[in-house]
Amino acid sequence: MTELLERVSSEQAPFVDGNRATFVYRGDQPPVVVGDFNNWGGWDGEPLEFEPAGSDTWLASLTLPVDAYVEYLFRQGDGISLDPFNSRTMPNGLGGRHNYFHMPAWEDTWLTRNVARVPHGKVTRYELYSDHLIVGGKRTVHLYHPPSDEACPLLIVFDGDDYLRRARLPQILDNLIHERQIRPLAAAFVNHARQARFVEYLCSDAHLAFLVSHVLPLAAEHLNLVDVDAEPGIHGVCGASMGGLMALYGGVRLPEVFGRVLSQSGAFLPDLPAKPALIRELIGRDVGRPVSVYLDVGRFEPLLDSNREMHRLLRDKGYPVTYRELNAGHNYTSWRNDLGAGLVALYGQPEHP
Repeated sequence: MTELLERVSSEQAPFVDGNRATFVYRGDQPPVVVGDFNNWGGWDGEPLEFEPAGSDTWLASLTLPVDAYVEYLFRQGDGISLDPFNSRTMPNGLGGRHNYFHMPAWEDTWLTRNVARVPHGKVTRYELYSDHLIVGGKRTVHLYHPPSDEACPLLIVFDGDDYLRRARLPQILDNLIHERQIRPLAAAFVNHARQARFVEYLCSDAHLAFLVSHVLPLAAEHLNLVDVDAEPGIHGVCGASMGGLMALYGGVRLPEVFGRVLSQSGAFLPDLPAKPALIRELIGRDVGRPVSVYLDVGRFEPLLDSNREMHRLLRDKGYPVTYRELNAGHNYTSWRNDLGAGLVALYGQPEHP
């Protein structure tokens, strides 16, 4: 017990030893631990319970892959709280914060670093107005101008603000372009409809019409883009969760424009309204030019099985598809860490003349 208390005073909890993580709580009545590793105590997950380890000290341990990244909270009754022995927190995208930790073999990607010798692209903000929008008549779009004069493909990014700030995609693009791991690539970060995000990203043809009639012309006006008629399908779409669903829909719906799809933890759930089934129908057709797809998903997510099924469907129908499972949950840290691999798979230098 003395050794444990010494660790509490000198280390962040949970204590990580090899592939085992141990949480600590001090008080009369312990909470339970909910997080990525148990689907936040819902679905098929069971909360992790503390066991007594002294008069007012409680421990809870679990075994994880050595390269796992985990976000979590304490839950007591209907209330949730941060771990008082862990100062590491991350925004959860809903106005709150989660604690996080990682196992010994996990590494944060170097691609988000601002390196002095690396030329930086420029990000500019625009407001677009359209009758195609489901809610409101305006969307904010940020354009990333790569540090290159040559004509570039365009990557349209859903949940634009999150990929700008939480995923730090402009820095990732700067570093990949400088290292010649990808061809120079421009990007349009498109904000969503906030309260109507679910509807907007649920395989919406109206939103696709907005991208084609407003976002693409805006990008063509301010960026040096490759002519899509000369290189059909050269542009790409990227998104996570519902945005990942919409990205794949955009690719299979308009393959002559969006021939590269980067879908992270795509929400391909069968119990959603009928629209995701439309993706499966489109994939089953002969679309002419195959769409290149990159899928990733966390092994701790309830979306794992549906992403596995989507990978099998794409593979069986002959689509060029790269698929990765990560020892992580549904969060931007995991998506950020895998963005580089996805961009290299879709826009790597070997295909660049």
